[in-house]
Amino acid sequence: MTKAGTAVATAKTPTPVVPLHRRRGIELTLIVLAVLLSVYGYCAVGLARTGAVPPGAAGYGAGLGVLALGAHAAVRLRAPCADPLLLPIGVLLNGLGLVLIYRLDLETPGDRAAPAQLVWSTLGVGLFIAVVLLLRDHRVLQRYAYVSGAAALALLMLPILFPAVNGARIWVRLSGFSIQPGEFAKVLLAVFFAAYLAANRNALAYAGRRVWFVQLPTGRVLGPIVTLWLISVGVLVLERDLGTSLLFFGLFVVLLYVATGRTGWIAVGLLLAAFGAVVVGWLEPHVHTRVEDWQHPFATIDAGRGPNQLAQSLFAFAAGGVLGSGLGLGHSVLIGFAAKSDFILATAGEELGLAGLSAIFLLYGLLVERGYRAGLALRDPFGRLLATGLASLVALQVFVIAGGVTGLIPLTGMAMPFLAQGGSSVVTNWTITALLIRVSDSARRPGDPEAAR
Repeated sequence: MTKAGTAVATAKTPTPVVPLHRRRGIELTLIVLAVLLSVYGYCAVGLARTGAVPPGAAGYGAGLGVLALGAHAAVRLRAPCADPLLLPIGVLLNGLGLVLIYRLDLETPGDRAAPAQLVWSTLGVGLFIAVVLLLRDHRVLQRYAYVSGAAALALLMLPILFPAVNGARIWVRLSGFSIQPGEFAKVLLAVFFAAYLAANRNALAYAGRRVWFVQLPTGRVLGPIVTLWLISVGVLVLERDLGTSLLFFGLFVVLLYVATGRTGWIAVGLLLAAFGAVVVGWLEPHVHTRVEDWQHPFATIDAGRGPNQLAQSLFAFAAGGVLGSGLGLGHSVLIGFAAKSDFILATAGEELGLAGLSAIFLLYGLLVERGYRAGLALRDPFGRLLATGLASLVALQVFVIAGGVTGLIPLTGMAMPFLAQGGSSVVTNWTITALLIRVSDSARRPGDPEAAR
C-alpha cells in the first residue's frame, strides 16, 4: 500500500482459459433421433403398402446408423467445436430421401433407385469424413483459388462431349456409370469466388467510378472473376442446364454483395437475371417449352392429352392437404420418370402434407442459417465468404427446385439437396456439409487452447 492509498500488484493475474463449447453429446442425441425417424418412415411405407414391416428395415437402420456414427466420430475427433445441428440435419434429410425413393421404387419394380442411392450416400458420407479428417484449416483452400476455378470450368465443359439426356447436356455416361460434373463444379466455384473476393474486397468496394447506384471497380480487379463467371454461364447455356446457370449467377451476386457491402449489386443482379431469363426463354426452344408449361400448366388437359408433369405435381400437393395421405398412400408416381428426382418434393407434399413439407423447408432453412451464422462469427474474410457461399448454394437450389415444382417459377430440372435421386448431388451436398462443419468449428472456437494456457 502506497502513501496515496493505491494498491500495487504483487503478482501478474493469470489469463483465464476460455472453455470450449463442444456439445457433441447434443449432436449424438439428434443423430440417433434422425436415424430413428428415418427407420420409422421406412417401416410406415411397408405397413401402408403390404401391411407388414419391410424385411430390410433392420439392415436399413443399421446401415444409416453406422454411416451417421462414423461421421459423428470424425467430427468429435477433428472438429469438436463444430455446430451440433449441421450433421443431424444432413442425416435426417438423407434418410428421408432414401425413404421416399424406396416408396416410389415399390410402384416401379423395374426401376429401383434406392439401392444405388444408398451406395452414393455411403460415398458421400465417406467423403464427408475424409474432408473433416484431412482438412485441418479451411484457409488452406484459399491457396488453390485459381486451381479451383480452372477445375470447375473443365468439369462444366466435359458434358458437351456426351449426348444430351432429356434435352440437356449435363451428364457424363460411360458403361452404365453416370455423373453430373456441374454438381462438383459449384463447390469449386464457391471456393474460387470466396478466395478472389476476399483478396480484392477493398478494391471492389472503394476503387473505380460510381455509375448511378453502383460503385464499379476497375476492370483489372473485376475482370478475372466476371470472365470466369461468363464462361461458366455460357457453357451451361450451351448445355441447356439453366437451373445450374441460375444457381451460379445467384452465387456470384450474393458473394459480391457480401464482399463489398454494396446493395446496388443486388439490384444489378436482379435486372441481369430478368433480362437473361427473358432472352433465353424466348430463343431457346427447350426453355421456351418449360416457360409455356409454367404459364399454362393445364393446357395439355384442355387439349385432351392428359396432365403434364407440372399439373400432376400440383394435383399431388392438393391431394395432400394439411396432414397428407400418409407415407405409401399417395399417387405421385403418376408424374413419371422425374418423380424420384425433380418432383420428389411432390411425393413429400402429398404423403406428408403441408405440415411435413413445412418441416422439410424448416430443416433446409436451419441448415442455411447455421452456415450464415458460422460465416458471421469468423474474422477472416475468406472463411466468411466461403461459409456464406456454401449456405447460399443450398438456399438457392432449394428455392429454384421448390419454386419450379410448385409452379412459382419455370422448371429447371435440378435435384433437391439430399432428398432426390442423384449420386452426384448427394455426394456434393455431403461435401458442402463437411466444409460448413470445418468452418463452424473455427468460428466457435474461443481461441487457440495453447495461447489461452
